[in-house]
Formats: sequence, C-alpha cells, structure tokens
Amino acid sequence: MRAAHLVVGATDGAARRARVHTGRGSFATPCFMPVGTRGAVKLLDAADLAGLGPQVVLANTYHLMMRPGTDTVRDLGGLHRFTGWDGHMLTDSGGYQVFSLRPTVDDDGVTFRSTYDGSLHRFTPEMAVAAQEAIGADIQMVLDVCSGLPAPDAVIRQALERTLNWAARAKAAHTRDDQSLFGIVQGGTSTVLRAEGAARLVGIGFDGYALGGLSVGEPLEEALPAMASALEHLPTDRPRYLMGVGDPVSMVEAVALGVDMFDCVLPTRLARHGTALTSEGRVQLKGRRFADQQDPLDPACSCPVCGRYSAGYLRHLLTVGEPTGGRLLTIHNLSWLLALVDAIGAAITAGTLSALRKSVAEVWKSRPLR
Repeated sequence: MRAAHLVVGATDGAARRARVHTGRGSFATPCFMPVGTRGAVKLLDAADLAGLGPQVVLANTYHLMMRPGTDTVRDLGGLHRFTGWDGHMLTDSGGYQVFSLRPTVDDDGVTFRSTYDGSLHRFTPEMAVAAQEAIGADIQMVLDVCSGLPAPDAVIRQALERTLNWAARAKAAHTRDDQSLFGIVQGGTSTVLRAEGAARLVGIGFDGYALGGLSVGEPLEEALPAMASALEHLPTDRPRYLMGVGDPVSMVEAVALGVDMFDCVLPTRLARHGTALTSEGRVQLKGRRFADQQDPLDPACSCPVCGRYSAGYLRHLLTVGEPTGGRLLTIHNLSWLLALVDAIGAAITAGTLSALRKSVAEVWKSRPLR
C-alpha cells in the first residue's frame, strides 16, 4: 500500500483530529515530529523516544547521504533498524540544508559542497528519491527549491516552477510501494502563488502535501494567509504538513487552518542552551533565580523530568556544563510540546479550540519562539 490517506475523527472549524494510514500502520494528528537529523534526536536514544511516544520521528537525507552514506544505512538494515526506532519515520529531501549551502541551482538540480569535507556533489529530484528509498523511511519528501524571505517576485516564481517540475520528476522516479511520497507547496507569502502551487501540485498527485518555505524570516501575520490560501486547494483525505515550525502560537494557529503535521529543531536546540518550554512561556533555566528552587521546572508538567528533579538541580547541571542537563531538558521540552499537541487534539474533539488558541496566545505572544 503506497498512498498515505487521512481519516478525520473530529473537526472544529477547519481544524481536524485524524489518523494517517501508511504502509507501516497509522498515527494520530495533530502530530509534532522531533527532528533526528543524523539518525538520532540530539542527546536522546531510541529508548528515550519510546518513553516520549512521538507519533513520527524525522531524519535528514542530506546529512545521512553525506555520513555514513545511504548505502551504509541500507546495508545496516534501513533507517528503522539503523536507529533502533520502529515507529513511523519521515525523511526530508535535504533541500533546505542544501540551499543553506548557497548551491549552484539549475533546472535539472543543484550542485553544492559538503559541509563535512568540502567535496563537490550533485543532487537531482531523482537522486533525492533514490537516496530516500535506500534509507527506507515510511514517508519521503520531494526535492524542492526553498527561497529565503523576503525575496523578489521573480525569485519566488522561479522557485515555484522548479519545485513543481521537480515534484513531477520525483513522482515518476518513485518506486517503493511501502513508502509514501509527499509533495511540497512553495510560493513565498503570496496568497496567489500559494494557491496556484497547491492546485498544480494536487494535479500531479501525492500521498500527502507539505507547506515549505515558511518560518524562514517572515512574520506569522504574513505566513498565515499564505497557508490558508494553499490549504483551500489541498484534498481533505491527505495529510498536510507545515515544515520547520514548532513554536506554540504558530502551531495552534496552523492547526486552526487545517494543518496536521509539524517538525522543528527548536525544542531540542533551546534545551541544549538552557531554555525550557513551560506553561508560563519560555524560561532560561541558567538564571540565578533558579539556583535554590526546590520545585520542579514546571509544576504543571507531568513529564518524568519535572516529576523527579528540582529546577535547582537542572540549573546546576547546565551551569557546570554537564551534558545530562541538556539531555534532561530535551526530554522535558519534547514532552511539553507533545503534550501541547495532545491538548490541541482534545480541544478539537471538545469544540474548544478557540479558547485554547486564546490561552496559548496570552502566554506565548509576549515571548515568541519564531
């Protein structure tokens, strides 16, 4: 079974609580995917992930292609056996990482130098498909052209056209019936181009659809109309994935528009630098006020870190450079964000999403993570 399809269980306006069915099984939405760039979520292992219980974990094709190589991952049993994680996995095409390297781009593909050793590489839509088929995730993404924002209209138009052309080539190259293929909508913050891009992508036909090229410098107030215009043209029986977004306000607002899936390095990156996500907003745990705090980091949080350790202890670990501090805070941040996603789903079922949107905004708009 190739096609990922989505079955809606509850709605609240445009927001949906659903299950996505794939060749591996199914997972619930709304869904936040922790990012395991090189085959591991930083500082965590598969046992940690099993305790956290994410629906899907993301890995990065570019980094795995560079080290240890797609053939090595394949020969070591594929991504699930390689990482020890038997839940759903999604691989992005590596396009965002490639384009951050300022590659040479033409209509056929991209040429870039490795961040590891400076060696020269060529990447095409067909190569992205082949690499992800070798790696063996449950969902793979097409290679797209991601433009930073703001950008001239001509640049956004060219990125859209190339993305659509590459998407058609990716679909033609895709052969694994047990692996779903998602297309990516580009178009900057233009509502017109986003609508056009979505409609033309649906005409090609994919198992799911992602919104790329947002959360790359534009304010949320400009991103939301672009999302809405694209979502209007996407089928209701396929999952919708907003790429690279993981701050609470953006997530709850995107769900209200009809988005199902998210990923972001933000909660894990913040944790490694001592910043915690809490019911009262973002907190820099290295602050002096936490030195003698016997209470948990967030008394309202039910994660194992808050259930066992004091804020003072966590601060101590962070200030002395003990890696355990970053690991524990990573577990907390992911637990907190996954719990928020569960609360969003419950609010959809109860018909109370508007109230949750208001409460999230009250806490987080003064301390934005975007």
